[in-house]
Amino acid sequence: MPHPAMSPNNVAVITGGASGLGFAAAMRFARLGMKVCIADLGADRLTEAAAKLASAAPGGGADIMARNVDVGRVEDVSGLEAAVRERFGGADVLMNNAGIQPGSTMFGPAENWQRIIGVNLWGVIHGSQIFAPRMIERGRPGLIINTGSKQGITTPPGDPAYNVSKAGVKAFTEALQHELRNTAGGRISAHLLIPGFVFTGLTAKGRTEKPAAAWTAEQTIDFMIEQIEAGDFYILCPDNDVPRRLDEQRILWADGDIVEKRPPLSRWHPDYAEAFAAFVKGT
Repeated sequence: MPHPAMSPNNVAVITGGASGLGFAAAMRFARLGMKVCIADLGADRLTEAAAKLASAAPGGGADIMARNVDVGRVEDVSGLEAAVRERFGGADVLMNNAGIQPGSTMFGPAENWQRIIGVNLWGVIHGSQIFAPRMIERGRPGLIINTGSKQGITTPPGDPAYNVSKAGVKAFTEALQHELRNTAGGRISAHLLIPGFVFTGLTAKGRTEKPAAAWTAEQTIDFMIEQIEAGDFYILCPDNDVPRRLDEQRILWADGDIVEKRPPLSRWHPDYAEAFAAFVKGT
């Protein structure tokens, strides 16, 4: 059965909603008959996305709202919540999805690290802390969906600021769900979306055609909704290249670095290449 929060005339708020996974989620919610607010940066992008959503929404433009928001700024997110409450009465579904990945190095500019963590992690914290209390007060079934990353779990070398931000999203969302499920009378649940390889503007890197290994944003959102309906907290998405079993083995190996006293990121350490390959094969 569909989750009751995703019902006609209920309200969905999606950050990073003008493109990629956020837009795919907004379109799916609009087609369900929900009222939808997308928050993003860039007036032209927002206007174009809102027009597409309005054409798909049963209620047309009256059920669609777009707002220019920098999720790294708490005052922007507070303004978003107030505007949604004024227009639609409040939120039933919050998807903290806004994210950036410009690349980072360990000793790169502090401003770059601050911006990545500001959007990817603080955006999730701001959204959850500002929207959740109002959602609880409404007394209705609700969802908070935070977009994480497999890089926040296995933390591969090459983009440390992004990994730190997404590892923070994982830890925060786990704590958020624990808090919500222990809130008396609470009917809100949190979920961690962990996409696989999804072809979006963030991952295209100049490509115009979807690689065979990638899922579309629409496939990922369909999977997300199915897993929420099944009651999953960790929504670990496969793709056309990596099945769930391989993801599980990579996650178990990464955690095993602590238990087995291996060097950190041993999966990429030449001394452990054969051991990891054997682990994946189950030998």
